[in-house]
Amino acid sequence: MEILENTMITDTIKESLNKSMSYIQYRTLVASLVEQQSTTGNEKTEALIAYTKMNDQRMKRWDKTVKLSDAAIKKVKEYSLNVTWLVLTESWCGDAAHIMPVINKVAEQNNSIDYRIVLRDEHEDLMNQFLTNGGKAIPKLIMIDNETNEVINTFGPRPSLATEMVNVYKAQYGKLTPEFKEDLQRWYNKDKGQSTVEDLVNLLS
Repeated sequence: MEILENTMITDTIKESLNKSMSYIQYRTLVASLVEQQSTTGNEKTEALIAYTKMNDQRMKRWDKTVKLSDAAIKKVKEYSLNVTWLVLTESWCGDAAHIMPVINKVAEQNNSIDYRIVLRDEHEDLMNQFLTNGGKAIPKLIMIDNETNEVINTFGPRPSLATEMVNVYKAQYGKLTPEFKEDLQRWYNKDKGQSTVEDLVNLLS
């Protein structure tokens, strides 16, 4: 059973990789959607279109300002395995807007890390293999060994510190309120991507 499941996952990943895009292509896509007043995903609501526009600005800012420490750069550069970081996302996702540029900044430090992106709603079979607590939470990074095609790790949908904040709040209040989501955005801005960097470096340990 496990062999069959692994084969199914591998085939799904291969199909998704064939349709994947680079980070530059993804950023170009999001910018063009903003011009068209549209969004990725199956739903095209005014709210999601507005989130895509906001996220384009967030990613522009993080593309320019995310910094990696010398220690983090050293650890990433020392990584020798040839891997792909395949990330499921959508342009309207607030967490993704803060995280995707950081993934790119880390991946840029090592030619052995191939950063590829697919859209969640267009790759439902893949998403269903990597649910978070039963949900299709994004962004979701799948780390693949390019020699064996095996999934060796995952990351997301949030850095571990943000995940802990979310879990504590949900346990206390039952759901995430708009006020909490605003607090989470402020946390991302204050953190400046460093928690994501730390988690990504740990993936390579």
